[in-house]
Amino acid sequence: MKKIKPYLILHLILLVYSLSGICSKTASSKQFLSFEFILFYGLVLFIMAVYALLWQQVLKSIPLNIAYANKAVTLVWGMIWGAVVFKEQITITNIIGAVVVLAGVLLMVTGGEKKNE
Repeated sequence: MKKIKPYLILHLILLVYSLSGICSKTASSKQFLSFEFILFYGLVLFIMAVYALLWQQVLKSIPLNIAYANKAVTLVWGMIWGAVVFKEQITITNIIGAVVVLAGVLLMVTGGEKKNE
């Protein structure tokens, strides 16, 4: 369980990072420099600042190449957020792409652990 905890934390951090996509897409639908536009882009900046700080902390327990490979999971989160928040369609191509991304992350993580042992 001790080895799984840093990866769970990493994926929570990547979930936070993916929220910036929701805010930026929402901001893009608002009138330029309106209160809502500034609010949502301010949220993007806040989320990115929190993410940057948390990312640096997680790198203390996970190698950079493994952590960076896991960043690809944000593509899957983006697809989920698009469907849930913006009612976008998820196609079979999207699902195949998500499976390929997750398989790549899994290969990278398990391959990296074997070399480090």
